[in-house]
Amino acid sequence: MTDLVVRRLLIDLEAPFDRHWCGGDAFLSAWFNALSMSFPVGEQFFIDSVRNGHKALPPDRHAALKDEVQGFVGQEATHRRIHALFNGHLERQGFVNDWGPKALERMKLLEGFDVRHPVAITAANEHFTAIFADWLLAHPEVFGSAEPRLRTMWLWHAAEESEHKSTALDVYRALGGDEGWRRTWFRRVTIIFLTDTVIQTVKNLRRDGTLWRWSTWRSAARHLLARDGLLRESFKPWRAYFREGFHPNDLHSDLAERWLADNANAYRPVN
Repeated sequence: MTDLVVRRLLIDLEAPFDRHWCGGDAFLSAWFNALSMSFPVGEQFFIDSVRNGHKALPPDRHAALKDEVQGFVGQEATHRRIHALFNGHLERQGFVNDWGPKALERMKLLEGFDVRHPVAITAANEHFTAIFADWLLAHPEVFGSAEPRLRTMWLWHAAEESEHKSTALDVYRALGGDEGWRRTWFRRVTIIFLTDTVIQTVKNLRRDGTLWRWSTWRSAARHLLARDGLLRESFKPWRAYFREGFHPNDLHSDLAERWLADNANAYRPVN
């Protein structure tokens, strides 16, 4: 079980921000923008999946996971709201969110499925976001001279993703979820998530007029493919998900705990 605290982020997201808000880096700005575009729809799917899975549990298991699920839902609902505000600025800057509507269409294909399948999909996505979150917390220099409020927003989100990374899988296991399906959905989510991320990032860069700049590709190579880049550092934790009996806490890191402790003035607990 995991104790999860719902936090109100104390930043102002009403004021607009620069187009290349991530330290003037066009690639990083487009990449983070693409991820944010997926969050409102994605977070709602995760909330619904875990809630429905929790409701389907027998009374003893339902009671055991009640607090953890409530904390998960509260944190994800807060992320959904914050990124909806962030995405509103992107829309006003002329960016078009194709990822969200496409994800909604795919979700319709799951109607009528066993409740364990959406929970397995959520668990797979949560492992992805936890990997990215830990990398981001280990490399906060990625934000360089980014606006402090946006740096805080992303690192707060990363800390909470790392904090609740086990909830969906806990529910899946409590439902008696099959290990084969857990791995199958992770393979599928890997392909879908990476494809959607690349497509939306490229569309953002094309609309921004920076797709074919050398500085854009240099930044992408440095942050994704370098020795300490996301893809190279993520391979081992990605592969760990296929281990028999894997649990996200097997990859425990204190980075989220440290960030939350060091930045307690950036948020207010609400529960």
